[in-house]
Amino acid sequence: MEKTFKSTQKYLIESPRKLRLVVGLIKKMSPLEAIEKLPFASRRAAHDLIKVIKSAMANAKNQGVSDTDLIFKEIQIGEGPRLKRGRAASRGRWHPFKKRMSHIRVVLTTKPVKSVKKEEVNEVVEQEKKTKEVKVKEVKKVKKGTDK
Repeated sequence: MEKTFKSTQKYLIESPRKLRLVVGLIKKMSPLEAIEKLPFASRRAAHDLIKVIKSAMANAKNQGVSDTDLIFKEIQIGEGPRLKRGRAASRGRWHPFKKRMSHIRVVLTTKPVKSVKKEEVNEVVEQEKKTKEVKVKEVKKVKKGTDK
């Protein structure tokens, strides 16, 4: 059974476009590998992503799941509200610009368990039975030999 662990960071004053560039680098990695490689991404957004990923991993650890068993289910970068600001220009003019905000949502899940076919399970069980029977016969032979 797969468990999911979530972590969010809202109202981060960083453009979603800049964050999505960094997410593109790590979405195929494991969370541990992403935390190791993000500091070398040379982007400000990497630092904020590390925090959110570490938070999600801590949530998983509190539930008793090992860090090595985790994979990314989704990394979502949403757009938050925009701050409308402006800069003074020549001749008493005003040049408006927007400071964009982002919402980061990281969802981790445990690695999927491999589904095994019933036939394969039966073969393994039969092999174990045969090895146990052989061992029992060997033990009986040894006991007979020591009694004489």
